[in-house]
Amino acid sequence: MDQRLKIGEAARATGLSVDAIRFYQRERLLKPPPRTEGGFRLFGADHIQNLRFIRKAQELGFSLSDIRQLLYVQNGKGETCSHVRDLLQQKLAAVRGKIGELNRLEGKLKAGLRKCNQELKSKRECLDGHCPVLEQIRQAVEK
Repeated sequence: MDQRLKIGEAARATGLSVDAIRFYQRERLLKPPPRTEGGFRLFGADHIQNLRFIRKAQELGFSLSDIRQLLYVQNGKGETCSHVRDLLQQKLAAVRGKIGELNRLEGKLKAGLRKCNQELKSKRECLDGHCPVLEQIRQAVEK
């Protein structure tokens, strides 16, 4: 891409918002693009490539700090494979931890649903003001 794009065009080309691009500039994830005499930013191919890289890295769950490190490594300023591997290992450990938390939450929700179904089958339908799930939550709060 030889042509330079204004910020709105760069946003459309990358699937990012104008605000996101400005934010990445403020966070110094993106080199400042040259400006026209009128003050418009002009994004070149290297800017568009970096913006797409940032977007993809965020989709993979990398934080802005992680992305800053990845960009540093990508630009040949750091040890590539071992550093990226270490970041991936950290990210994978965090994802596995979240999966464990979600599995525990799923178990609690299933147990609550079973209690509700049992209550409804007994034809009480919580008309007596007793809901086993609400009671369990109340008890947990009072502890």
